[in-house]
Amino acid sequence: MKKGNSKTELRARRHKKIRSQVSGTIERPRLAVYKSNQYLYAQVIDDVSGKTIAQASDITMKGKTKTERAKQVGVEIAKNALAKKVSKVVFDRGGFSYTGRIKMLAEAAREGGLQF
Repeated sequence: MKKGNSKTELRARRHKKIRSQVSGTIERPRLAVYKSNQYLYAQVIDDVSGKTIAQASDITMKGKTKTERAKQVGVEIAKNALAKKVSKVVFDRGGFSYTGRIKMLAEAAREGGLQF
């Protein structure tokens, strides 16, 4: 295998390219998503001050499929962000393809009231 072509290195390269174009401000923070093999994490981040405004994950959610848990994370991150008076965000998929759990989280966050 060539150097720099593992699955995680390719994702890191895609994420770096996305992050060069996407940045969160106080008016429109960044909704960053990370997907591990087991869990899904979402954060609303103000990149100017380097602070996390809201966060949600599916670590405590048990007994459902991963896609159902992703939908719950999307609803929860929207609820937490709206509680902090954040309604508009920019979506950072973290180098992951916009399918499956990432897509479910994004759609649920939109249904929950976030605009992106």
